[in-house]
Amino acid sequence: MRPGLLKLGPSGEEEEREQSFSSCWHVFRHSTLIPAALHVTVNPFERSQTFHRRKNCKLAKPQLVTGGESFSRFLQDHCPVVTETYYPTVWCWESRGQTLLRPFITSKPLVQYRNELIKTADGGQISLDWFDNDSSKCYMDASTRPTVLLLPGLTGTSKESYILHMIHLSEELGYRMLLLNYLGKIGPKTPLKAAATFSVGWNTFACSESLEKPLNWLLFNYYLTTCLQSSVNKHRHMFVKLIDMDHVMKAKSIREFDKRFTAVMFGYRTIDDYYTDASPNRRLKSVGIPVLCLNSVDDVFSPSHAIPIETAKQNPNVALVLTSYGGHIGFLEGIWPRQSTYMDRVFKQFVQAMVEHGHELSSM
Repeated sequence: MRPGLLKLGPSGEEEEREQSFSSCWHVFRHSTLIPAALHVTVNPFERSQTFHRRKNCKLAKPQLVTGGESFSRFLQDHCPVVTETYYPTVWCWESRGQTLLRPFITSKPLVQYRNELIKTADGGQISLDWFDNDSSKCYMDASTRPTVLLLPGLTGTSKESYILHMIHLSEELGYRMLLLNYLGKIGPKTPLKAAATFSVGWNTFACSESLEKPLNWLLFNYYLTTCLQSSVNKHRHMFVKLIDMDHVMKAKSIREFDKRFTAVMFGYRTIDDYYTDASPNRRLKSVGIPVLCLNSVDDVFSPSHAIPIETAKQNPNVALVLTSYGGHIGFLEGIWPRQSTYMDRVFKQFVQAMVEHGHELSSM
């Protein structure tokens, strides 16, 4: 692993439902809310604020929870977006709407990756997607160029729009990016300098229970289950001697899939054993580098009651940023949120803060 790494791991997916949903939203692309004859320049974000004030929406500044005063002060000084009120898109403020629509509304910047395949001792391979940013004017020497490590969430890939936006923002800052789907345990000698998570599901049991509610199952759970089944069915021949693949393909929920495939594949005795081990809240106390965690309290993938607020208060390296709205990897803002989201702004400011001012934390 190269020096100067920042791990930023969006936890969660942008489901690619373009064929089934895109036709419903193309009518918005050329809509105009202000008559051109007025010759008035209006900031859509300001108009969104005005709308929310008139509607008396219960908006507030994000809740910043951290166990260390120095980290809190650092964020307020160098990542001020975490103290700003987040105003969701006025016509798409509800959690499920934010989650479903982001993949179709936000643009997809063109990104050219350099793929690297690493063969493992057991015959498998690890695929790495590099964005080298060799045209960086701030860090012309590749050996000193900061590297941002991205881990997409469940069924996520390097083609997700939120990933492409993060790469575009990192390119502006002069950094390079590395995408992979797994990061092993390293311990105190990790080359990572800081980390961030976005919409992480803190308690796997609570996440599963929430996604099994009828509407959430219909909108999210069943679709994600089919994505998981499709991904393993491509390599069916590798699993048939170990797992009843026919039974796996009949799963109707993520929990059933995990019980029939994931838990068995990774040697867990029960699904409960696997879900206990897979819950990040159990490891929050041991985090030893600065970690920023952005969650929305209306995220159906990560119920608010399962967010480890009290645990975060006990670790000076952890900061939770909790917004009232935003959904799951949504955080849309402005009238037509095609180019940037609140999550994008948090990402850019935090990465830049850690690269340029991270040394200040040790002296605080």
